[in-house]
Parts: sequence; structure tokens; C-alpha cells
Amino acid sequence: MEYLEEKSVDMAQFTQELEQWMETAEKRIEGQFRKLDRMIDRNQWKVIEAFQRHQVSDFHFAGSTGYAYNDRGREVLDLVYADVFGAEAALVRPHFASGTHTISTALFGVLRPGDELFYITGRPYDTLHKVIGKEGDGIGSLRDFGITYREAALTADGGIDWEAVRAGIHESTKVIGIQRSRGYDWRASFTVAEIGEMIKKVKEIKPDVIVFVDNCYGEFTEEMEPTEMGADLIAGSLIKNPGGGLAETGGYICGKREYVELCANRLTAPGIGGEVGAMLGATRGIYQGLFMAPTIVGQALKGSIFAAAMFEQAGFITKPAWNEQRTDLIQAISFTSAEHLIAFVQGIQRAAAVDSHVVPEPWDMPGYEHPVIMAAGTFIQGGSLELSADAPIREPFIGYMQGGLTYSHVKFGVMLALQKMKDLDLL
Repeated sequence: MEYLEEKSVDMAQFTQELEQWMETAEKRIEGQFRKLDRMIDRNQWKVIEAFQRHQVSDFHFAGSTGYAYNDRGREVLDLVYADVFGAEAALVRPHFASGTHTISTALFGVLRPGDELFYITGRPYDTLHKVIGKEGDGIGSLRDFGITYREAALTADGGIDWEAVRAGIHESTKVIGIQRSRGYDWRASFTVAEIGEMIKKVKEIKPDVIVFVDNCYGEFTEEMEPTEMGADLIAGSLIKNPGGGLAETGGYICGKREYVELCANRLTAPGIGGEVGAMLGATRGIYQGLFMAPTIVGQALKGSIFAAAMFEQAGFITKPAWNEQRTDLIQAISFTSAEHLIAFVQGIQRAAAVDSHVVPEPWDMPGYEHPVIMAAGTFIQGGSLELSADAPIREPFIGYMQGGLTYSHVKFGVMLALQKMKDLDLL
């Protein structure tokens, strides 16, 4: 990143045409916002009722040290998460370093040498490729432990190739992997209802298979979660949706008790599991973040709807469109050149309250296979419930925007991104 000395942005810098686009867009999306507000209410009430059911009190927020045996705040936090996500058990910890770490822990927790992991939603996120491993990498991947991996590519229209899935499930297939979000693919993300159908079908083929869902970016974007539709195990990051912008680090795993316990043994040590682990002052932020999550996720979704409407007016294709169903935070925009893509990400960065003076440039980021450009002016480093944007610099030139703690902030970022494109004669 390059540091610049620039003055703060003034709303008067937006052209009259952009101001008119904004007014038109907000009129078009009023109905979508009303539907969204009803969903926010229901998810907020669900979270509050879980807190009440488990009698959360302020003493649950106390920090713990050392082994942290009998940390009641940590124990109740697991119960609340399990309740909210409709699961038998949960493991919610600040000790998870990222979403990738959380997913890795879940996979290593339930897979054993000779088992097979089979992703039916195509190739997962770039950051999971190292976890899966390849011949000769020797870095402690699943492959290094004798765990095989296969995937079924999606159909041309982004659906599940059921012929390939039926042919691909074998006796050694232990875990079926489903990625809810689109990742860096130009496809629709999978709704909870669609995931429910996937679970039903794979269980008909192999009843004892474990269905794992990467739930990152999806929490509270619908009224139900994959565990409520039969998923055996789900995982996500606390610096995404469920952390509500307040959790400073961490992740969660929810699902069937026996599998969650295996994951806990992987996170700490066999026989110790979730019984230890000092929370070190993180407990309050995780509780309060979960309380805030339905509303904050709703703000981000409103921003994504606005972005889709605005970029559509600018002549770009968006997925999802402003009036389509949403099941995650991610708004994808298809640009026609790398210059458009870079201007978009730099415009989002310019809107940040933190590090707005930094200009993102493409770089070889660890865990990614192509140069990546990222806008990340966030209070929590890497916190993608906050307004951020990123993209690999490769064809097709698709930008991915997510997050926004307030709708107003997302709107500001979208306007600045479009204005930057206009200033560079890209519109």
C-alpha cells in the first residue's frame, strides 16, 4: 500500500449525475428494505430469546486466566450459540485465528487417515487450498495426513452436478463439504433452503456421511441457518457476521455434539477439548457482538442492495441483482477491465474512517494464487463485517464488496468508487 497526503472527502465532490443516481436507486430499493427490516426483527428476537433462555448475566462477561476451568461465561456462550443456530452444541472461542483456521479445525477434527473430503460446491476459497494440500507440499495439510480430497464442479448455471455427486460418493467419503458463499466465483451463493436440499440428497446416497457447511458471510442474512436444515457441522468467523463488529477475533463451530467435541479436541488436545481456554477479556465483546449481529448484518445487506442498484445504473452486471434474494454479505460486480476493478477497490478504501489515506495496490497475498487488491480500512483487522472490498486481479474482472457497520457508510463508499471511475474517464 502507498501512503498519500490527501484532504478529507467532501460530499459536494459528487457529480450531479451521481446524486440523481443515488436518489433513483433509493426509491427503487424501498420495498427490499421493508422486507429486510422484518427479517432483522425476527433474527434479533431469536438472539435475545437465546440470551434470556440461558439467563445471561453480567458475571458471564468476566475474563479468565490460566487453564480457565469452570469459566461459566465461556460455557454459557457455547449454549447460546448452539441455541441461536439450532444445533446440539457449539464451540465459540477467541483462540480461532481466522475463518480458515476454524474451518481447518473442523475438518481435521472429524477426518482421519484414509478418509475422503468431497466438496460438492466446486473448488472452495483460495485460502483453503493449502489446508487441503497437494503432493509434496509437506506443510501439514489434510493430504499430508493421508486424507484425500475431491470436488464436483458446479454446472454451467452454478448448480450442483448431481450426476457427478452420485458417482463421486464412495465408501471412503467421510465428509461432504458445502461452501455457502460464492467465494471468488461468478455464481449465486447457496440459500439455506438449497443447502437443505443438498443435505437431504447426499444423506439419501450415504446416510452416515458428515455434511460440513462453510457458513462464512451467511449468518443472519436469512431467518434460518444450515444446522436447522440438517447440517452436521458448520463453521464461521467472529470477525465476520456473528461478531457484530465488536468481537476482536475468534470463530465458532456448531453442530452435532459428537462432532463439536471432536473439533474441541483438535483445537486444544484430546481429552481436554472445550473444558479449558482462558478467554482473556474477550467474552463481553463476543456476547455483545452476537447481540448486535442481526442489526449490523442488516445494515450491511442494505448497503449491498444499494450498491447493486447503483452499479446497475452505471452499466455493470451485479450478482445478486438489487431485487434478488440474498444469503450472504457478498456483492459481486463484473467490471470490464483491471482499471475498473482497481478504481472500485481504491474508492471503497477512500471512504474508510480508518486508513482512508492509504491507496490499495495489487500484491501477492499469502494464501492466494493470484495478486489480490483489498480495501480494508477497518477497526478490526480483516473484519469483513465492516465495509471492505477485494478481488483477485484475473479475468473476468470481478470485484467483491462486503460488510458495512452502517448503511450510510456503504453508501458513501459506493458513491466514492463511482466518482473515482468518473474522474478516471472509466464511466
